[in-house]
Amino acid sequence: MTQNIETLKYGSMTTIPCGDLNIRVYTTKDAIDDQVILLDKAGKGVVIELPAFHNSIEEMTAYLKEKKIDVEAKLVSYHAAGSSFLPDVKNYLTESSAAYNTNGEGAHLTKQFSGVFGEGFDAGVVNSGEKLNGGSVTIAGIEMEIVPNGDAFEVIIPQAKAVYMHMLGHDCHSIVAGAGHADAIIANLKGYLDKGMEIFLSSHYTPETRDDVKTKIAYLEKLKEIAKECSGAEEFKEKANKEFPGYSGGNYLDMTAGFFFKN
Repeated sequence: MTQNIETLKYGSMTTIPCGDLNIRVYTTKDAIDDQVILLDKAGKGVVIELPAFHNSIEEMTAYLKEKKIDVEAKLVSYHAAGSSFLPDVKNYLTESSAAYNTNGEGAHLTKQFSGVFGEGFDAGVVNSGEKLNGGSVTIAGIEMEIVPNGDAFEVIIPQAKAVYMHMLGHDCHSIVAGAGHADAIIANLKGYLDKGMEIFLSSHYTPETRDDVKTKIAYLEKLKEIAKECSGAEEFKEKANKEFPGYSGGNYLDMTAGFFFKN
């Protein structure tokens, strides 16, 4: 995977060339350090997820203008805050993502972030627009496959052998809501490996490879083993931290422990 990383004033942009298609990943480097995915081809583009802080919105808007990329669609899945970003561009959502960002966990998080981060955070929510169904769709000359799930949706980009998912990260903890959820994540990741995906994109980590995904699967399998050996949340966290030293996302591990060991 060839990557070119450009440092911007507030964030950074990683560009991955895939023939006549570019995958660009904007790392916001703000308080929640998100990734915004931009696909562009022949001067036309599609954005997956939104930047939520005003500095990031201004910077990404300026970048698009500088590169002369005309964005034709915003695919809004898990991150719907940031409605002031490209307000004249059509929004696309599945039924699941609209619900997630209207009354679900996405709406709850946006409200929470608004209270914590104040005026720098754009709490305007995009929860309506053009309806996305599961399956193949072509926008801006870019073929994509929409994969709805219980919360929102994932996106396969066949030309690049790439897939966008919400959370990944080979050396950070993730929110795992028990052994059954771990098994579901593992099955999903193995399914994408079996489909030949080579580039793994997510909202909370920089682009990753097949080997990174295999590392994540091993992490999830080990978490299940650790949980079986433990009698409580604190013991679980202690053993997990010993097994995976230096992993970021300690708050996610706290949440995972709460799911595995409910009071």
